[in-house]
Amino acid sequence: MKLSSFHFRIRFIIVCVFLVAVIILGRLFFVQIIHSNLYTDRADKQYITPASDIFNRGSIFFSKNDGSLVTAGTVTSGFKVAMVPKDIADPENAYTKLAPFMKMDKGTFLAKIDKTDDPYEEIATKLTKEQVNEIENFNIKGLSIFKDNWRFYPGGSLASHVLGFLAYKGDSLEGQYGLERYYNETLSKPKDEAYVNFFAEVFSNIKNTISDTSQGDIITTIEPVVQYTLEQELSATMDKWKGDQAGGIIMNPQTGEIYAMAGLPDFDLNNFGSVSDVGVYRNPLIENVYEFGSVIKPLVMAGAINAGVVTPETTYTDNNGFVVVDKKTIYNFDKKGRGVATMQEVLDQSLNTGMVFVENKLGHDKFRSYMKSYGIGEKTGIDLPNETSGLIKNLDSPRNIEYANASFGQGIALTPLEAARSLSIIANGGKLVTPHLVKEIKYDNGLSKTIDYPITEENILKKETTDTVTQMLIHVFESYDGGIHKISNISIATKTGTAQVAREDGKGYYTDRNMHSFFGYFPAYNPKFLMFLFLKDPKGVKYASQTLIPPFMDLTKFIINYYNVPPDR
Repeated sequence: MKLSSFHFRIRFIIVCVFLVAVIILGRLFFVQIIHSNLYTDRADKQYITPASDIFNRGSIFFSKNDGSLVTAGTVTSGFKVAMVPKDIADPENAYTKLAPFMKMDKGTFLAKIDKTDDPYEEIATKLTKEQVNEIENFNIKGLSIFKDNWRFYPGGSLASHVLGFLAYKGDSLEGQYGLERYYNETLSKPKDEAYVNFFAEVFSNIKNTISDTSQGDIITTIEPVVQYTLEQELSATMDKWKGDQAGGIIMNPQTGEIYAMAGLPDFDLNNFGSVSDVGVYRNPLIENVYEFGSVIKPLVMAGAINAGVVTPETTYTDNNGFVVVDKKTIYNFDKKGRGVATMQEVLDQSLNTGMVFVENKLGHDKFRSYMKSYGIGEKTGIDLPNETSGLIKNLDSPRNIEYANASFGQGIALTPLEAARSLSIIANGGKLVTPHLVKEIKYDNGLSKTIDYPITEENILKKETTDTVTQMLIHVFESYDGGIHKISNISIATKTGTAQVAREDGKGYYTDRNMHSFFGYFPAYNPKFLMFLFLKDPKGVKYASQTLIPPFMDLTKFIINYYNVPPDR
């Protein structure tokens, strides 16, 4: 018994030693691998500022279609220069030599020199090693060089509205706009207040190493090549037609993953302070609402088909090209009648009179119910700050004219993302998805979390309905310009929208301004890509089919090739 007890104790001690060794090795891994950048910073001890306050923050990554990651926002290292004003013997000479390295004028520099009681005045930041070597060669007494970290965006203006930037809020450097703000707590990292003994670091905070999942890097759904291509197409379109604003979204209608999101004008993330209008920082895809017009018609038609009150073959009579509702005249876009027309022709030719007929068949209450079930009037829940929701109070109006206008997309205003999500219901077979930009968080402790976003369990529209509307929208696309845009082996479903622009004073609409919009998805029978484009107030052109079909087709062909999209027919 004694020998057995002795063997048990030996085994127990061996197990304990083994577990301690595993913990130490694990901790060494976190110190030497996970926290390697921290210790690299500490190696530059001669450059530490008096406060030992070196900026650090998690990174943001784009995701390429092959699964690899591309840095979108990171912390880069360099140096900064500070001075003790009272020790600068020759301010004029100092300014002359330092001017090429500073972003301040002579007056500001001399004003800093006058602060003789101040022991620390920063005068130059974001410098390279080569630059500080030049400055050191000047041998200017009173200058000090410190290690410096700062936020850097390798893409410049790429996805600027998505990423956002860092700026001071009081004394704190925090995310402003975009993902930088929405995920500020995740990206923020504690300041390096003091040096910790290496072995103390090894043995301390083991519990935190295992459980702490508060800071880390974020992995986005943005595909950088798709994002760049979208921005290039929008820029070319905006320049060609002298538009005031342009934007686009490319997303997976099945999951809500956003591959690209762009608004123009945009800004350089590495030089965001140079913009003349801070309104440029606003993300027009989620913060602005617009009346989109006919691009909304498929949603109304889908509700009526789902309710069983019309089919694609249902007809109505349009002899005059207009209809009068509450003493207000509603015209077709060309003010021409079509005689007897089917619902397919209503979408093909974008007939406003036909949509008023559809809304009347559906009835105000069901019309309102369907539109709200599409998420119209609600925030989408995207992981970005400052999202607003659509303006749809006209759907609760007692006046018939408001419902008639809403049936062809006037009188109700949506964000572009809100419109894209609603139209995704037709594309994906009836589900309401949650658009999103971040799919994974990689924490500093080596753990990671995949983020799940809600999709409605119950179908908002029957699958048979969405299949029918998809077939109708394929016909719409293949009827544009005599079918010259048709791709033989890939089915594409689309709809254009041309709407009047509401006056800022609320008194009606401008007679000479239009909002153009366009949406489409493909391959139409099992789409992985839905695109929504808009162009505000293009000049010298009337219809969205003229301005937005070309960039849509360029982007569609690019995506088909880039993703090797298989044919669906």
